[in-house]
Amino acid sequence: MIDPMTPVPAASRAVPPTAPAAGVVVSVNSSARHGFSKDERDAVRVVAGIGIEGDAHAGATVQHRSRRVADPPPNLRQVHLMHAELFDELAGRGFAVTPGDLGENVTTRGVDLLGLPRGTRLHLGPQVVVELTGLRNPCVQIDRFQDGLMRELVGRDADGAVVRKAGVMSVALTTGMVRTADAIVIELPDGPHEALGPV
Repeated sequence: MIDPMTPVPAASRAVPPTAPAAGVVVSVNSSARHGFSKDERDAVRVVAGIGIEGDAHAGATVQHRSRRVADPPPNLRQVHLMHAELFDELAGRGFAVTPGDLGENVTTRGVDLLGLPRGTRLHLGPQVVVELTGLRNPCVQIDRFQDGLMRELVGRDADGAVVRKAGVMSVALTTGMVRTADAIVIELPDGPHEALGPV
């Protein structure tokens, strides 16, 4: 996985020419305040090594208030992505959740975000590349947003392993704009694949 503090060589910025679009951006969201939800935008500017320009969670080092320390570690949560299919699933269980409500920066459709390996690069439109670092670890704020929602986002599989559904975290590798309806292209990492864990 790339160090978010290291500049990315220009050669790694281009979308692989033969890679088909796997999904689409359905919403981009940001907020300058450290709140729970984020506001939907027409477009957001992603800054390499920082995240969404003007967003409270953007930064080279950790910005989440619950994780900040005197000597903060690198920020592996610069850009939060969530799949819109989750909202469809939640609606079937009586919850009303729309893009940005759960604090994600980019809402996608058509990409199995949770099933991708660590180090996967997502090309969001023609300019932006982010690299997946791990799963979002849902917190109690989710139940404050809608009572009972937390149990829908964290559960256990048949083997007893914890399943987290609240999206994935990433670092920004390039600078550029992401807009609603931008195509998403998946670039898998070389070598053995490692499942995403909470970050």
